[in-house]
Amino acid sequence: MSANAARRPVKSKPSEPKTPGTGASVKPIGLREKWQGYWANQRLVAGQTLRRLVKEPASSAMTVLVIGIALALPVVMLVALANIEQLGRGWDGTAKISLFLDQKLSDADAQRFANSLKSQAGVEAVEYRSSREALDEFRVMSGYGDVLNSLSRNPLPAVVLVTPKASEQMAETSRQLLELLVAKPEVAQAKLDLEWVQRLHAMMEIGKRITLALAFLLMLGVLLVIGNTIKLAIEARRDEIVVVKLVGGTNAFVRRPFLYTGFWYGLGGGLTAWVILQASLLILAGPVSTLAGLYESEYSLIGLGFGNTVMLWITSGLLGWMGAFLVVGRHLSGIEPR
Repeated sequence: MSANAARRPVKSKPSEPKTPGTGASVKPIGLREKWQGYWANQRLVAGQTLRRLVKEPASSAMTVLVIGIALALPVVMLVALANIEQLGRGWDGTAKISLFLDQKLSDADAQRFANSLKSQAGVEAVEYRSSREALDEFRVMSGYGDVLNSLSRNPLPAVVLVTPKASEQMAETSRQLLELLVAKPEVAQAKLDLEWVQRLHAMMEIGKRITLALAFLLMLGVLLVIGNTIKLAIEARRDEIVVVKLVGGTNAFVRRPFLYTGFWYGLGGGLTAWVILQASLLILAGPVSTLAGLYESEYSLIGLGFGNTVMLWITSGLLGWMGAFLVVGRHLSGIEPR
């Protein structure tokens, strides 16, 4: 067999035609993966901004302290008003109608009249003090014992102290009850001890409005402080922002760290305000307790409470975020790669 015959060509099999769509493929990202990636980036940026603030303790602490003091002032005033209001509610029940009886009445008739008032509509309690008891009480309180002993007769009348029911504590209904009682023949004169309660409530309302106005002004101050701080941070990182935009970073991506920085500043200020409030309550708790004991009262200071404390922290964090948001958008638009 010759060499040419041994080297006969071998027929190759025809290659199969390539079908379109084979090779590398990109799997579409689902909504769930996008959502998980979004929140993963949020957590990453939040942690990075917090660590950046911790690495600069002096400047961060100064800003947080300024914000905390600004937030603490209205919070302390609101808590003080709440304590005064609580004290006023405790005294509302002692608002009484004092009935000065006709001196011609005997002790028995005066006592009988006082007992009859217990069934009067709108009356919670009745306390009777004879003319002798009234004189003894006045002698102790005034210190004019010798002068009173020299009098030929007791000039003080018997007194009936009427406590209106809680539903009758409003000024109008209490005055209606006063008119009913003063019309009785046994009563020579009557007095409603409610004016001081009305004055207290009026002063409380004024205090609340002043506090709200102060809180509004100080919140504006917090926004300005955080806005100015974020503005300085943007200027310090201008080159970094330009590089990020050169590689395709969006304004939303660049804005995110600064928004979290404002949030951390606000939240830190809220925590500082809470610490200032608690320290103030701790300092005042002892003297207030001593004063309450002198008046045989169990009154104690009330704080902000859990719900209001959480609300303070949330509000302060949102204030920080808002202050940063108002500044970042305007300044980032002016930083573009050339």
